[in-house]
Amino acid sequence: MEWLSAENVVAVATAVLGVLASIGVLWYERRVPRRKRIGYRVQMDTPIGSDAGQGRANVRLGLFDETPDMSDATLVLLRVENDGSQSIARGDYTGPDEQLHGLVVEFTERRVRGIAVTHSPGADHLMDHFTPSAGLRESGSLIRLPRVPLNRGEHFKLLVLLTGSRVGSPIRVTGGIRDGEVTPNKAARPDEKPPMFGRAARFITVALTVCVVTLAAIILVRDDTPPPIGCARGELTVTGSTAFAPALRELAAKYGEACEGATVTVDAHGSTAGIRELAERGAADGKSGSAKAGSPALVAFSDGPGPSGFPQLRENRVAVSLFRLVVNDRVPLKNLTGDDIRRIYRGDIHDWRQLGGPDLPVLLVSRDANSGTREVFQRRVLGRNEPAQSSRDCTTKDDPRAPVIRCELDSTEQVLATVGRLPGAIGYSELRSGTKPAGAHPVAIDGDTPSADTIAASGYPYREIEYAYTYGSPPADSLASSFLAYLSRGSGQDVIRTHGHLPCATPQGLRICGEE
Repeated sequence: MEWLSAENVVAVATAVLGVLASIGVLWYERRVPRRKRIGYRVQMDTPIGSDAGQGRANVRLGLFDETPDMSDATLVLLRVENDGSQSIARGDYTGPDEQLHGLVVEFTERRVRGIAVTHSPGADHLMDHFTPSAGLRESGSLIRLPRVPLNRGEHFKLLVLLTGSRVGSPIRVTGGIRDGEVTPNKAARPDEKPPMFGRAARFITVALTVCVVTLAAIILVRDDTPPPIGCARGELTVTGSTAFAPALRELAAKYGEACEGATVTVDAHGSTAGIRELAERGAADGKSGSAKAGSPALVAFSDGPGPSGFPQLRENRVAVSLFRLVVNDRVPLKNLTGDDIRRIYRGDIHDWRQLGGPDLPVLLVSRDANSGTREVFQRRVLGRNEPAQSSRDCTTKDDPRAPVIRCELDSTEQVLATVGRLPGAIGYSELRSGTKPAGAHPVAIDGDTPSADTIAASGYPYREIEYAYTYGSPPADSLASSFLAYLSRGSGQDVIRTHGHLPCATPQGLRICGEE
């Protein structure tokens, strides 16, 4: 196991942070006394005089206009509150015993001209403390506040009329609280409750959230696909079926990514051609007397069983391959019966209007003689060979006596491109799940469509087992053996399914591959 992987580091950091946070909270609760605190903040500081030096000239009426020496007047609303975790009693205020006041408010460079006191809802009892005998006094720039007991969350406000300086000059509240402090309150906005969580709690919450999100992101983006069992090093060439080649290319790429030192190359030229190449290579290696005689690094895939006459070859049933008929989009037919298809390829039907389609000549676009797709089509659907080639360019009839134009091409890609380009053309290819050829569309056969999910219970005829051939039995530790094993397990099966084939190793595939 890789202990220093990114996800492990983040997971350990998250766990350590969570444990330390829990221990810290427990220690704080047990060891740190709950502090008493009086907070204050200025909720309003505004000019009411006519002096433009205050920032703007004001319109004054009534009392403000009649009172002398008010040209530089300002109004300040100061909020004083118990924002600590404990109540504050009269005896909690510190200072000489003969002093009645508990706090002192200083308005730097300004003179106090009037004071109005308000209290928080439900705290009418506080007003009994704001009397001169209790300690409420003002002198010059100072206001001396009495020792007002405050329950947790209680507050009072001072509305103070001032002269002598401009808005924004410093305002400070001083005084002492036993086991506590008097401090400006910057956390809450006017008339709002203090935040539910402190700065430390918010930091721990954010840190834990970042760790958890990072760990989840690593888990989501990392590739947990286990490497193929028994990875082998070396080079391997895969040849044969062009119908199975798209799946083989992806399988080869994924195997190479998972198995360091392994290179699998796909070079498909048709089922029959691939089997013959395998037989020739195996025979040549045997004659050369090389250390790898009889087991070349070559695997040939065939749509259906390979031709007879090669007893040295060993077969492996890999998947059930599905094939389809495709016609040009100018022919709107969506279904053809098996009899219709046989009549088309016998030349009995040479125009699509004979089947209720448009007035277009039938053009047969086929594969060459090495194609396993063609061999399956002839054996499974036609029950006979296709007619002879009558055109080399798929548009001009070279044999005037031929009932229809029929051409042969080297690959599935050429067949699909030609069918999509020529009106009236019909051809065939492997299923290629989830794709539609440009300019062409698939047609059902006797109402059945090819599907790996329903093929076990379907009568769809255009299907065949995909065989993998080796020359003799390759060594168990060879790249050929490892790659073939990869095709029948885990992610190898998933790749085969995504390309429209049914792996033989699945329960449904095992039944079909064992019966045919």
